[in-house]
Amino acid sequence: MTTAYFDAASTEPLHPAGRAALLSALENGWADPARLYGSGRNARVLLDQARAQVATVLGVRPDEVSFTSSGTQAVHLAVLGGLRARRRTGRHLVVSAVEHSSVLHAAEMHEREGGSVTTIGVDRAGRVDPAEFAAALRPDTALACLQSANHEVGTVQPVGEVAELCRAVRVPLFVDAGQSAGRTGIPDGWSMLAASAHKWGGPAGVGVLVIRKNTRWRSPLPDDEREGRRVPGFENVPGALAAAAALEAYAAEMAADGPRLSALVDLIRERVPRVVTDVEVVGDPVHRLPHLVTFSCLYVEGEALITELDRLGFAVSSGSSCTADTLRPSHVLEAMGVITHGNVRVSLPRGANATNVDRFLAVLPDAVAHLRRTAGVTS
Repeated sequence: MTTAYFDAASTEPLHPAGRAALLSALENGWADPARLYGSGRNARVLLDQARAQVATVLGVRPDEVSFTSSGTQAVHLAVLGGLRARRRTGRHLVVSAVEHSSVLHAAEMHEREGGSVTTIGVDRAGRVDPAEFAAALRPDTALACLQSANHEVGTVQPVGEVAELCRAVRVPLFVDAGQSAGRTGIPDGWSMLAASAHKWGGPAGVGVLVIRKNTRWRSPLPDDEREGRRVPGFENVPGALAAAAALEAYAAEMAADGPRLSALVDLIRERVPRVVTDVEVVGDPVHRLPHLVTFSCLYVEGEALITELDRLGFAVSSGSSCTADTLRPSHVLEAMGVITHGNVRVSLPRGANATNVDRFLAVLPDAVAHLRRTAGVTS
């Protein structure tokens, strides 16, 4: 059985444009871009070309873009570097309760080192209240963090409103755009942004860090001459070129195909509660990403349902899976106050087949019923 891949929120398959750019760059962009001989200068030209491509898609200046080794590294550099640069202002950090773990781990580190953190809650749809966010900003606030859209439930955050409120009190705003970059537009007004290439069909191991002009930032790592002294280590020129080519192609495709994917997600959101009993579809039904939907089934373990769906030919993930090392449910679902077990996250990749969505909706009721019977639950 051919498996239908419905886990694009984790990673997209490598885009053909990214694959072609990667293979070409392995031949032509292998040299050290810091060197002055011919092959080095050529690598520098290619790297700058990739930077310009990414900048165009994101609507920023090329010299504001740096390539990192991952989206997580980009997040850590932005958050910790932003805090370090504004220590004279204060050591207060504001984050939403539903940020990606990379943001929250950076916040935990900041707190361990003597800083303070205010966490802003969300409503049942997973969305922050801009007024509540603004009320948390203080004279000693060094940095605020708000994701562009949630990675587990797809809810789009009011980044534009929050950015205006932050700008009014001169607090820089960091935006984690891991799920949005290449898929949807990101409102302007932020100071720093991070994204991850494998989310849009680029290669794994490439992240993007954007620091806008006039934003105070100081590297939290030892000094290094690479990437404008922002990111240490030898630049991955082939990876950057592949990431840029994939982003450019993916963004163009999503502009055309996004509405079709959104309609498929609407179908799932509408159909699942009709064919499965005791189920809750979570996340904002309107202010959401076009490709992602999460629902929670009572009396079913998320991991068991993921395994059963995999057996039936569907690769999906569980937004509330308890990891073996922490045995904790999803912090996002906890913050929303929704069911934190029996969750399925369906995230459609580019070109997702409508027939496969129909097939998924056809097999889901029996899969849930089977697991409930196995657990001794009847519904």
